[in-house]
Amino acid sequence: MTLMMRLVTSLTGRMVGKDAIGNIYYEKKKISGGDLRRRRWVMYAGELEASTIPPEWHAWLHYTTDAPLPENVRRAWQKPHEPNLTGTPLGYRPPGSDYLGGKRPPAPGDYESWTPGS
Repeated sequence: MTLMMRLVTSLTGRMVGKDAIGNIYYEKKKISGGDLRRRRWVMYAGELEASTIPPEWHAWLHYTTDAPLPENVRRAWQKPHEPNLTGTPLGYRPPGSDYLGGKRPPAPGDYESWTPGS
């Protein structure tokens, strides 16, 4: 985070909350200019990666809800939020991926090439 962003946030922003990852959420103290609602933003705890924002806070940032959804009201079937791991060593690697040696076991519906005259 830049020094200028910290300064602007401390002067014009009001902290609304913090998520489990450590991201801090702000909204503008007052509506100004031609705005119809208070501006909302996030200060990321680590890398600037939008997929680290949990759904509860995503809804608030995009004005879907007036207040962030409570994180402790989770259903039994809901999994904890995970950021997008694509491009990292923890990303999904399907069978046959070059990262896994490029070979996979044959499947029953594998392709058979057409041969003329057969």
